[in-house]
Parts: sequence; structure tokens; C-alpha cells
Amino acid sequence: MAGTQRYLRYIVFAFVALLLVFFFSSSTVPSSRLQSASDIIKEQGSRWGGSSGTVGAKDPAAAGQDVKKPSVDDTTPSPPKNQLGMTAPGPRMNATFVTLARNSDVWDIARSIRQVEDRFNRKFNYDWVFLNDNDFDETFIKVTTSLVSGKTKYGKIPTDHWSFPSWIDTDKAARVREEMKEKQIIYGDSISYRHMCRYESGFFFRHPLMLDYEWYWRVEPSIELFCDIDYDTFKFMADHGKKYSFVLSLYEYVETIPTLWDSVKTFMTKHPEHIAQDNSMAFLSDDDGKTYNHCHFWSNFEIGNLNWLRSQAYIDYFNHLDQDGGFFYERWGDAPVHSIAAGLMLNKDELHFFNDIAYYHVPFTHCPTSEKTRTDLKCHCNPKDNFDWNGYSCTSRFFEVNNMQKPEGYDKQQ
Repeated sequence: MAGTQRYLRYIVFAFVALLLVFFFSSSTVPSSRLQSASDIIKEQGSRWGGSSGTVGAKDPAAAGQDVKKPSVDDTTPSPPKNQLGMTAPGPRMNATFVTLARNSDVWDIARSIRQVEDRFNRKFNYDWVFLNDNDFDETFIKVTTSLVSGKTKYGKIPTDHWSFPSWIDTDKAARVREEMKEKQIIYGDSISYRHMCRYESGFFFRHPLMLDYEWYWRVEPSIELFCDIDYDTFKFMADHGKKYSFVLSLYEYVETIPTLWDSVKTFMTKHPEHIAQDNSMAFLSDDDGKTYNHCHFWSNFEIGNLNWLRSQAYIDYFNHLDQDGGFFYERWGDAPVHSIAAGLMLNKDELHFFNDIAYYHVPFTHCPTSEKTRTDLKCHCNPKDNFDWNGYSCTSRFFEVNNMQKPEGYDKQQ
């Protein structure tokens, strides 16, 4: 009985050994269904329209030519530019993106650049000007240059454009900052924020790098664009006689600009020649200019005409405000400063609301109200986040002042 069991075990072991020999020997024989590495590369080339997939193309090895071994980059297919819509036809405008940033903002601005490039600039390849009150470091320059499809330029802000003017009482300004800090007014105790607001109000368009351009698109760190922009926004502005544009509008913090309108009224009295006949006073004031209702365009996004900002009218306006000292004795923001200037010095038809540029800057979102618009432009914003018809928004007022029809469904977002 024991001998029989031993005999059966030998038979099982022999059978398993034969199976293992068969398996290893057959695995060394290439199957006709498997592709070589070169076959896979050729198939990829054919799929993307590469030369290796061209019908009738000769094998370089068969022709006796040297064959370069494929690297990782060689084997990664890249779709042709025209398939990605990367080259829009027609001439370009004399325009640039402009960003005020510090070296520490590099990854936040990198995110913004990708948004702008993917949704718009990969088709138009406009330049980008970066401005800083210090020198840009190697990392900032390397990262941003690699992301922008146009040329990148890096400029340092002159010290006199980023410091207290000689006529400012710095002790008084310090007391104001301390008071605002105690009242918990946003950026109320910040010196750098005040320099930024003053610079954006009166100097960025006069930087030597910006003098080469006629149009600008301001981009801030950590913004998001939700929809495709398939036309040249700069050309649109020029063709339709527009000089200033926005996507979001809201009421300014009252505590930051208590005397701004007083300064503006003095300016209007002093320079009536700078006030446009068909202006947008009704957007800025509820009582024909006696008081300011605090409506303004949110200037972290704006597309505008640099020649207008460099005009004598705007320079007179900024110099008047600057002498009054409100950038430091209060906390005047560049948004109300730009908005009041545009509302008073430009005719109504020179202002534009870019409804189709869906945009986010913390904490507000502009998302087109129309479902068709969102679908056509491949938008990924949630319409429930749209700020346009919120009670704190001034966009509804802009529509009414300009006799514009509000989009269908706006009442559901109020």
C-alpha cells in the first residue's frame, strides 16, 4: 500500500515538472500578436499624423541609415498645433498682459498663467509684463517664462513710485493705520497694500516696459477663467471703440474711502473739460453727483486702453487725488479710483462688460447666466456661484444705466 502511494506521488511530480518546462519554453517564443517597441512607436506616429506613420514610408534601418534610439520625449506624441487651436489667424494688437507680483507669488501666478494660456492666449500668444518692487529671482523668471506662449518681460518698480511722497505726513499715516487695525478694516494696517493701490492707480502704465504697448489685460495671482475665449479681446475693444472693461462690480468698503468723493468733486470743479458729456455718473451716484454710492468695477480683472490712462485727463485726475493724500491717510483702492475715472471721463459706449469671460478671484465669481453661453464656451463654472445679480453687486445697475437687457434667468440668481 505504501509503495503504491509513493508511485502515485512520483507520477504527480513528473507531470508538474513537464508543465513547468512547457510554460517556460513557450514564453520565450514571441507571439505573433505582440508588438515590438518600434511597431508601437510607428502606430503612435500614425495616430497623430507623424511621419513614421506615413503610408509607404521606408524603414530607416532597412535603408541602411543610422537609427536614433527613442527617448522618453521621442515616444510621447504631441498633437499638431492646429489640432489644439493654438494659432489664431489674423494680425495681433499692440497689447500685453500685466501682473504686479513678488517672487513669493510664483506658484500662485503660475496657476493664473495656465488659466489664461489654456483658455485664451495659446491661440494668440500675447506678451506678458511682470512688475515687482524688488528684483525677480531665477525661479520666478524660469517658471513664468516656461508657461507664457508670448514674450515675457520683467521690470523693477522705481523707488519713488513705491514709497511715501514727500508731502505725506508719515506719522499721521501711521496713526491712521493703527486706527484701521483696531477697527479690523481689511488691509487697514498694511503699508505695502497702500503702495500697491497707489502704483496701480497712477504708475503701472508709465513703466518703461509698458510704454511699448497700447492695450493691457491685468492678471492677478490665483485667478480662474472658466470658459474658452476664442476671439481677440484686444481687437474687440479697438474695433468697438471701448477703452475700459470689467467682469465683476460691487460696492467698496465705506471705511476705506470716506473723503474720496470729496476729492473727486473738487477735481470735477477744477477740470470740467475732462468730464465726458455722455458719462456714467448714474452708475456712480444716486443723486446726480452729490454723493458716491460706492459702486466700482473690480480692477483685479480689467482690459483697457493704455493711451487713455496716459492721457492728460487721467494724469491730472491721479495727481489731484495723490496730492490729497487719501492713499495713505485713508486706504483708497485702485478699483474705485479707476472706476470713477472711467465713469466720468469716458462715454458710456466706451465701457464694456465681458459677460463671456467667466472669472473667479476670491471670493467672487462671474459665471454667465445663460446656459447656452456656458455650453457653447465649454464653461466649467457653477451658475449658482454667479455674483452678477447678488444684492451687493453693481452689475445690475450697469445694465440699467446703459439700457441693456438682462439675460434670461437673472431673476432666479438674485
